[in-house]
Amino acid sequence: MNRSGYATWMLPMLVVVIGCSGSQSTLAQDSAAQTSFRERMRARMAQQESKGRTHEAINPSGKITQPGDYRFTLEHGGLERMYLVHVPAKYRPGHPAPLLVSLHGGGGSMNYMASDENYGQISKSDREGFIVVFPNGISRLKNGLMATWNAGTCCGAARDRNIDDVGFIRKMIDKLSRQLDIDRQKIFATGMSNGGLMALRLACEMSDTFKAVASVAGTDNTTSCSPANPVSVLFIHARNDDHVPFEGGRGKGRHQEAVTSFTSVPESVSRWVKRDDCSVTSKRVLDKPGAYCERYAPCRDNAQVELCVTDSGAHSWPGAAKWRSIEPPSTAINANDVMWDFFMQR
Repeated sequence: MNRSGYATWMLPMLVVVIGCSGSQSTLAQDSAAQTSFRERMRARMAQQESKGRTHEAINPSGKITQPGDYRFTLEHGGLERMYLVHVPAKYRPGHPAPLLVSLHGGGGSMNYMASDENYGQISKSDREGFIVVFPNGISRLKNGLMATWNAGTCCGAARDRNIDDVGFIRKMIDKLSRQLDIDRQKIFATGMSNGGLMALRLACEMSDTFKAVASVAGTDNTTSCSPANPVSVLFIHARNDDHVPFEGGRGKGRHQEAVTSFTSVPESVSRWVKRDDCSVTSKRVLDKPGAYCERYAPCRDNAQVELCVTDSGAHSWPGAAKWRSIEPPSTAINANDVMWDFFMQR
């Protein structure tokens, strides 16, 4: 599957699906408009699924020796799980490369997260030389659309069925480590919304693997967390997030009552400051129009906890090209650049 295949397989209309609830268009103001939107969405899904079948999945056996885009499946917990892998042009066998696990939002898919026009992570991978893998959450659909992650108290079917997403991701990384030369000291995770919540659960339960995680528009909704090792954690959140509110609670929009009452951003940061034995006093490390970042350090074993806040952007990925919410993403910072700088300090 080449890179353009991502766009072909994508459901463009998913840009209006919120990160955790799968809620439909916030622009629909009455029931007639909502009905029309659902009809268009179903038609577009059918069209994209049909197009997707024209692209053969690539499942090489043994070592991956060439840069490119790969699609894999593996069985875990009685379920067939899917993931996409992008190996950048800079990759050379025998030279261990960093690995980033990138987790889509609730109601999204691996294809949507891998679309460069949506999140820009393929381009960032190519510039910096890290491998990026896009796992797919649990979906009722064979093509993996409208998927969710079991991140604790959120979200959807993955939570309700108590899906072992941590076990799936551990198994996926073990397999990739046999196929590629991965720097085991530079394995990171990030995610949008429900994916950001899942990245924080990985920090809790896979601290032997992940050195740092970055949660974008997601808070700590784990039900238990006792990491054996300190994990550096970066939170990126808009002050006016309308789906995962900065101060916690339930977001606005349809179906929010079916999601969860979110932990606030300040409480999420406080939990990780305590877990990593960090200084409780923060230092402002970025202050510019529209955004600021505060760092809590020193922490145990050189870990750090950092919070970056944007004034605008609502429920979105700062620096992205496409809207996910009521307004365009903030351009005050670029989430990909901020998190990669944070990761490389580890």
